[in-house]
Amino acid sequence: MTAESSPSLHIVCPHCDAVNRVPAARLRQQPVCGKCQAALFSGQPLELPAARFLKHIERSDIPVLVDFWAPWCGPCRSMAPHFAQATQRLEPAFRVVKLNTEEAQELAARYAIRSIPTLALFQQGREVARQPGAMDAANIVSWATQHQRR
Repeated sequence: MTAESSPSLHIVCPHCDAVNRVPAARLRQQPVCGKCQAALFSGQPLELPAARFLKHIERSDIPVLVDFWAPWCGPCRSMAPHFAQATQRLEPAFRVVKLNTEEAQELAARYAIRSIPTLALFQQGREVARQPGAMDAANIVSWATQHQRR
């Protein structure tokens, strides 16, 4: 199967939020946004405000791994570098996102976030797995890939 005939995936641009169609075979070829020409993957977690969060989890065909965190949370701060390391290993098979629960309290309530940090995995807009507590990079990668639907 060639890249042109491989199934296309919808990928939301982390810069302008445009929904891009990317052949699955080209995900690892550093795709860029058709609208703003920025890279669709940066190797760093995407920090999303509440206003942009739903579009990314609802319109993306790749799984979206979310770290629900807060700046005052010690375990959240200690997990942050591990989450960044995990991002480098998970992209482009996953979109990796951080959501500040202090700034997005309505989303934290909507998703019943009771403790932080909490990781949640979304596919086609639905939560498919959740894990409270801090983890290191290897465990984040293992947990995310274990719960990814094929």
